Amino acid sequence: MNAPILVTGLPRSGTSWTGRMLTVGGGLVYVNEPLNPQHPPGRCPGVLNAEVTHRFQYICRDNEDTWLPAFRDTVALRYRFAAELRRNRSPYDLARLVRYGTAFTAGRLRRARALLDDPFAVLSAGWFADRLGCQVIVLRRDPVSFVASWQRLGWTIHFRDLLDQPLLVRDHPEVAQAGALAESTDRITKAATLWRLTATITTRLAARHPGIQVVQYEDLARDPLGGFRALYDRTGLEWSPRAEERITHACTAAITARPPTAFTWTGLSLSRTAYRRTDSRTAAHIRPDGLTPTDITRIRTLCS
Repeated sequence: MNAPILVTGLPRSGTSWTGRMLTVGGGLVYVNEPLNPQHPPGRCPGVLNAEVTHRFQYICRDNEDTWLPAFRDTVALRYRFAAELRRNRSPYDLARLVRYGTAFTAGRLRRARALLDDPFAVLSAGWFADRLGCQVIVLRRDPVSFVASWQRLGWTIHFRDLLDQPLLVRDHPEVAQAGALAESTDRITKAATLWRLTATITTRLAARHPGIQVVQYEDLARDPLGGFRALYDRTGLEWSPRAEERITHACTAAITARPPTAFTWTGLSLSRTAYRRTDSRTAAHIRPDGLTPTDITRIRTLCS
């Protein structure tokens, strides 16, 4: 199986962890968030030679004229050196060019597959499965844990990014429901609404496209070896002693005396998705700090 892999789901749903664990067995080239409109990690034409205009960019057959050739280059590991140099020339960008250019070239020579880790592709998962032949893994996190994580980081969703995409509203009319929250400052309600809309859309897409699998983040965290072995089998990756050893090392660190924390992502010199070794099972039991019992009840009601 030579199909590229897309790991997606809302930000803070475990996509980077899952993507990294799939790459440890070898045979994949990891591509970090090409549809992220923030630079870095996105807006890098060497990786994706197309202009990202919205968070959660929606791609379908009716607007694919630019996206299809650009993503065909990406999944074929054809790095666009000239396009990258025309746009990004800071020392960081040049180091990133060397890193990605080398990885793409070496991967293409050894016939490796591309793995796209991109939460911003979640609403376009059907297009990736249909038009690029991607094996798609959609991570879904418990809504209370998801909202609590966004609250801790001070994140919010700007629904104009969705509402200003007519093709998205046409194909998924429930997105129009977010119009009432476009100017709201209630971050809890907005995050819960985003979770509900995304869950509805991805459930529908998974029913239509056999190449899309929805995976519960907490289930994978509780049993990383069993869960990742199943994902390796589904995506045609070789489950090897090397993969088992590295996943065990990364996901089953001893719990210390400190309060358990979920995976912590740090910005290393050339990566926004590095992780700290930890016991992934603790991620299934993180307290929703910052949320009151009333908040939790409201989130459960909104997401039911």
